[in-house]
Amino acid sequence: MFELEQQVIEEKILAFCEENHLPIPALQWKWIPFSGHWGISTSFFQLAATEARQSEKKINVPMRAQEIAAGIAEYLGQPDGFEKVESVKGYLNLYFSSAEYAQRVIDSVLDKGDLFGKGALRGERVMVEFSQPNTHKAFHVGHLRNVILGDAICNLLESGGFDVVRANYIGDIGLHVIKWLWNYKKYHDGEQPAENVTRWMGDLYSEADQRFSEDPEVEAEVRALFGKWHHRDPEVVALWEKTRQWSLEGFNQMYALLGVRFDQFYFESEMEEPGIELVTDLIKRKIARDERPDGAVIIPLDEILGFEEKYRVLVILRSDGTSLYSTKDLPLAIRKFEEYKLDRSIYVIDVRQSLYLQQIFKTLELMGYAWAKDCYHLAYEIVNLPGNVTMSSRDGTVVLLEDLINEATNRALEIVKIKNQDLTLAVQQEIASAVALGAIKYSMLSRDNTKIVTFDWDAALDFNGQAAPYIQYAAVRANSILRKMDGEIPTSLCPDYELSEAEIELIDLISRVPDEIQRAATEYKLLYIANQSYELARAFNNFYNRCPVLQAEEPVRSARLRLVAAARQAITNMLSIMGISTPDVM
Repeated sequence: MFELEQQVIEEKILAFCEENHLPIPALQWKWIPFSGHWGISTSFFQLAATEARQSEKKINVPMRAQEIAAGIAEYLGQPDGFEKVESVKGYLNLYFSSAEYAQRVIDSVLDKGDLFGKGALRGERVMVEFSQPNTHKAFHVGHLRNVILGDAICNLLESGGFDVVRANYIGDIGLHVIKWLWNYKKYHDGEQPAENVTRWMGDLYSEADQRFSEDPEVEAEVRALFGKWHHRDPEVVALWEKTRQWSLEGFNQMYALLGVRFDQFYFESEMEEPGIELVTDLIKRKIARDERPDGAVIIPLDEILGFEEKYRVLVILRSDGTSLYSTKDLPLAIRKFEEYKLDRSIYVIDVRQSLYLQQIFKTLELMGYAWAKDCYHLAYEIVNLPGNVTMSSRDGTVVLLEDLINEATNRALEIVKIKNQDLTLAVQQEIASAVALGAIKYSMLSRDNTKIVTFDWDAALDFNGQAAPYIQYAAVRANSILRKMDGEIPTSLCPDYELSEAEIELIDLISRVPDEIQRAATEYKLLYIANQSYELARAFNNFYNRCPVLQAEEPVRSARLRLVAAARQAITNMLSIMGISTPDVM
């Protein structure tokens, strides 16, 4: 933000060193911890140490570093853009002009708009594989954290300057699918899905699973049907394709509701044949060991690598020749990198699959793929209902995603009706939908993804605590001020009055947004974004309560109006990374 001024300072420091016959310094600037003023600092200990090594005289490095810092501070005088220069214990501290800094922060936000905080392109392509639902099953709350986390990570990486490919790997074949097809053929032949596709598909799956568990004779029938599918029986394949499409349409309805999109779909069924071929190749290369018919085809990772109980054994084909997840995940990884020339592939998958994914990545490394080190498991923990009831598609604890959203929307609507009685019901419902989805998403992202989330209605819909409605409401408050100005924001100006503590805190938090986005994108930490958005909202509400805007005299009024607009934009952009929309009113 003060790049030109900083460059001038660096040139003057080099000139000082040259005039005083000092070694050329390697300047490393750091932000001074904020305490009401903004500033940067650099140390001269390294320069003093270099001088000491080159000198025949004994030099006290800390004392010499302070002498150099003091000399440079005097040499610089009062440079443009800075209000104070000081030397402290070998450090040179430069404090920006608060008024100029505030102006530049606000101007930057308003000039960039929706792009504020977005980093420069890094020239790196990253694929994020997330959601990965199984067809012929319900889409329930157990899938929710994966979808929300995956989508938000994609948004975050894009804001961080990465080229992102959003991928979804659909589990469209397996025993669960064949069980569903068997149940449908035997008990529901010819039926069409109800209006709620995922609910209807899920109900039939639960019914099929129950029959499979209770009747020992069912397994033989299901296995026989699986054999027909495997040998591409036209009737079975046609039914599978038709019913699979029903599931995909239901999934797309859920993705549209959540505002989630994908660039690439992969299907488990497509990887079956390449997987079998890959297993044969691994056996030939002696990476895999074929222990059939008494055992499976395995890769004894610890034996190959000389470890003891680290990676264990990866099974890549059953003794009967049928495939496993590993059979298909290996060729899929290869296909991803070959098709998209990736720099990194991120797998958003349950933390309980950590060992399995380590085995997959290590196997790819043994196969000679240098990019195996660029495969990353973004692990997440489960979502529980209140009372620590874990979601399952096989028992009565299933809560369908649509049901959760409807419940959240109804609860939000009751609050919105109280707060905005004058709005039409249609507008109230639109607001309630934005609040509900925001509440659900924020509750998943505001906790570290390796921690279990127990969904809590009161916490998720809290308008006064660390929750999405509180943050959304801060942006709406800002919008209500600007709406009274008919959206016209005053032109850029440098505040010529003493900024209040509330203004300084808000400006400081806004100024941190770009760096916070970069930090979060580098570390894959949505929690940073969730926390920063809350801090922004808290600081804006503090400003809102302490600093008159429309009633203030000029030029304070115009400066604060621009700050309000900048705060609204910054909060909106942070919420957008999390996939949360900001209504105009609440």
